[in-house]
Amino acid sequence: MKNARNSSILLILCAAVLGSASLAAAKDDVPAIGPLEPLEVNTARAELGKELFFDVRLSGDAAISCATCHDPTKGWADGLPLSKAYPGSEYFRNAKTYLNSAYARYFYWDGRLSGNDGATLVRDSITETHFLNMDGRLMFLRLQQVPEYVEMFQQAFGAEPSFGRVLKAVAEFQKTVVSRNVPFDNYAAGDKDALSKDARKGLKLFRGKAGCIQCHNGSYFSDGEPHNLGVAENEDILNTPLRHITMRSMFKFMGVDGFENVKTDVGFYTVSKNDADRGSFVTPTLRELTRTAPYMHNGTLATLDDVIDFYNQGGGAGDRTDPRLKKLKLKDSERRQLRVFLEALSGDEVIIEPPAFKPYQVIENWTEVPN
Repeated sequence: MKNARNSSILLILCAAVLGSASLAAAKDDVPAIGPLEPLEVNTARAELGKELFFDVRLSGDAAISCATCHDPTKGWADGLPLSKAYPGSEYFRNAKTYLNSAYARYFYWDGRLSGNDGATLVRDSITETHFLNMDGRLMFLRLQQVPEYVEMFQQAFGAEPSFGRVLKAVAEFQKTVVSRNVPFDNYAAGDKDALSKDARKGLKLFRGKAGCIQCHNGSYFSDGEPHNLGVAENEDILNTPLRHITMRSMFKFMGVDGFENVKTDVGFYTVSKNDADRGSFVTPTLRELTRTAPYMHNGTLATLDDVIDFYNQGGGAGDRTDPRLKKLKLKDSERRQLRVFLEALSGDEVIIEPPAFKPYQVIENWTEVPN
């Protein structure tokens, strides 16, 4: 993990040097920010992945889908402080937005899996007990009984439905769920009128006095690193047995020592097993944040103004908090300007209508396609 962190620091320093001449670059010692680079997409596989993303048959009891927690009408999250989970359980963290997740260094709050390894991320989401709780051996047998899927898999892969191909298809769809017509991106591309005067002042604060760019940098507006901000605990986790059971179950699976007695979310410690990382969580993206409230890993900050006030006060309490946290002493006008800039990181709403459900059918003259 130390090597990974050193590599990350090196990449950030390189970004600072290479981005110093760009419109969105800050001072020489601060990393640059800029628009997302387009990803190459296989259209047939992405179209298949879209169908699967909304299909409840990817869950164990066929009650929920990927879109249950990543709802296009709710910023591709779920709008809840703490996410729901597989029926019969409740989750203990806030659902991150699926928008732009293909660009994430780590998609999960605790840094478990890489966002740009889409197939592995999809596999974890489908098979994880508290997410979709699906056995891949059962899932592809379900899909083989849907003629439309058999045809779409043939078009996309030249083969029949299989667990591995489902992962690849959904991962391909993930690449298409990206921000569109973002004011900041248009400004960075040369449209000087894309940001208002207040938003430009907010950008200056973002890169300077407010210090946001120290962790929210690069095209994804995240350094991909874990930090302890001293965020207050969400008492609903401890007071709701189903959430607390889920948390302890996850920590047991991840090999957290003393998981039986854990009362708070240990965050990145689940991965690093370094005591200094307890309570640290990976920096989330700021893109589309106007649609993804409430905020923080446990949803304890309800509004964007709450987030700005939290940082303006120097973050939260704790003996492991990031040393870069300090009182910002932003004036009311500066807090407003910073908010206006942050709002300019959200583009047009990305809405995808759920495809029509494709029922099971008896497939006549079935001919198995070899792998």
